[in-house]
Amino acid sequence: MTERQIKKQLAKIIHDDDFEQIGQTVNEWPVRFTISPLLSLIYQVDEVVKYRAIVLLGRVMNKLAAEDMEAARVVMRRILWSLNEESGGIGWGMPEALGEIMAMNRPLAEEYGHMLVAYMREESYLELPPLQRGLMWGIGRLAGVYPQKILDFLGDGHMQMYLESTDLEVVALASRNFGILKTPEAAHWIRKFCDEEKEVRIFEDGVFVDTTVGKLAQQAVARIET
Repeated sequence: MTERQIKKQLAKIIHDDDFEQIGQTVNEWPVRFTISPLLSLIYQVDEVVKYRAIVLLGRVMNKLAAEDMEAARVVMRRILWSLNEESGGIGWGMPEALGEIMAMNRPLAEEYGHMLVAYMREESYLELPPLQRGLMWGIGRLAGVYPQKILDFLGDGHMQMYLESTDLEVVALASRNFGILKTPEAAHWIRKFCDEEKEVRIFEDGVFVDTTVGKLAQQAVARIET
């Protein structure tokens, strides 16, 4: 199949109920022709399409890295470039994609984990709240598989300022991340959000979960103190 044929077919099946069947179909396509169509779907406003494409991209990139690591590096650099102001774009969904890819492939996490953490720092700061939410999600996804990678690059220290965000979804995801990392001192910072009733929807373990900022903060504190 050509890249154009894959793009058209992917647009047809991405909404199908059986996601694992979608994954099996995508797995049969040529890897190099599948990446660009998946990246284009990540820019979709539809959250279901976006996160399905992110999950599929993680799987495809894991396969590509096993076949040709240098080709996988080229894609990683392409994604990172999309978050650069000089790219002329905004990079919607790209922090999430980076987190998913690295959670699926340890060698890529070894090489690029520090760059995802770097987006939390002032010199590489992502100013738009939707990008910050994506960054917190991506950090959490990587932390859930390789927590030491985040800690090695002092990600827990840089993440504290995201608890001061005026965007409560950013706060919720940062709180959740501290729970994943089990950062002892973070329990004190997070407690003040435990009664926050703001509703949030997060993508976790392949499904969307409707919850609140307060519930995520409570869960994080409980995890830290366990």
